[in-house]
Amino acid sequence: MDTPFVFNKPVTGRYFIGRKADVTILSNLLRDGENVVMYEPPKAGKDSLLQQAFFDMKLSLRQFRIVSLSLLNVRTVADFCMKLGSAVIKLYGTTTDDYARLVSEQLPGSHFVFDEQVYQTTERILSLGWDIDDDDIRAILTLPYRIARTDGRKLFVCIDDFHNVMLTEDGDRICNLMQEVFKARTAEDRASGCYVLYGSHVNAMKEIFEHRHFFHRQIERVRLSEIDEKDIADAVNKGFLSSGKVIDRSLMLGACKLFNCNVYYINCFASICDSLSKGYMMEPVLTEALTNMLAIHEPRFKAIMSDLTTFQVCLLRAVVDGHTKFSSAEVIHRYDLNSSANVRRLKDALCKKEIITFDDEENPHIIDPLFEYWVTKYYFGIK
Repeated sequence: MDTPFVFNKPVTGRYFIGRKADVTILSNLLRDGENVVMYEPPKAGKDSLLQQAFFDMKLSLRQFRIVSLSLLNVRTVADFCMKLGSAVIKLYGTTTDDYARLVSEQLPGSHFVFDEQVYQTTERILSLGWDIDDDDIRAILTLPYRIARTDGRKLFVCIDDFHNVMLTEDGDRICNLMQEVFKARTAEDRASGCYVLYGSHVNAMKEIFEHRHFFHRQIERVRLSEIDEKDIADAVNKGFLSSGKVIDRSLMLGACKLFNCNVYYINCFASICDSLSKGYMMEPVLTEALTNMLAIHEPRFKAIMSDLTTFQVCLLRAVVDGHTKFSSAEVIHRYDLNSSANVRRLKDALCKKEIITFDDEENPHIIDPLFEYWVTKYYFGIK
């Protein structure tokens, strides 16, 4: 069923709102063969931006291929290599004979093999015939360049949940070797393909790319710009008008502020409003829609709070109250934070749990806008 309020998949074309400059920046980087990294909160629009850039590039008649994979379930170095290599090879073959030939041609001298029995049960094209070594990892990381040159079309390798490399037994090893491969790229490699690394664990990605400085000068970060709330309100109003419904514009602007212009949440919210109304939508409809959204997400929010220690809850309350200097004697005393050393540990804990993040001026922000609303109003009871 066609709906103007899309929230279950990336959006392109007429459903894509704002961020035209971001699309242009990303498209130009990809055309030039630059490796790209994006790290933004969950459902902030990373996939939509990437797909819109590819959409525009296809309109300009540029020939290329795309391979997409997620590291969500990757926990070992071998898993990373086999998943990446399998995804690339699968793009260029259709039969088991194709896969066996491509593995033999593209990964000669490595410990990777095509095992038809493993493929039939797991659909994984690559298997390991021996313990993985650094040369095997390099062979996988350079595979996109080699296979794209053979094909004649540029290859974009898009890896989501990239922060999960640090959940493997040796994430540093992967990052160091990938950095080595990026640094050694030739002009021919750049013309053949590039990597797009992205993830929603903002603090974990910051740890890799900012604090530990992996891929320094080897990758370009693309930041998602804020979408103007008026553009979002106009798009939502247009969607309601297509079904003969109208929403009070000032209320819609208020919803944009509440959700911090997160289009995913706004589209979920608008979809619920659409199902609750048959005509002009006033505040009671929006209030009920918000109640429904909170009912959906409340178990997750409760689980987040249950996982926090009392000290961590106290620091979160200080964030909600708008404090930024947590190590001051006043804040430590008021929120029972014990000591400045304890404050540092608490900040690290809330960041590792991806609840808060700090901007370039070291100001704290709660990452999830709906969680921020819920924890403020329902957990801490602040009106």
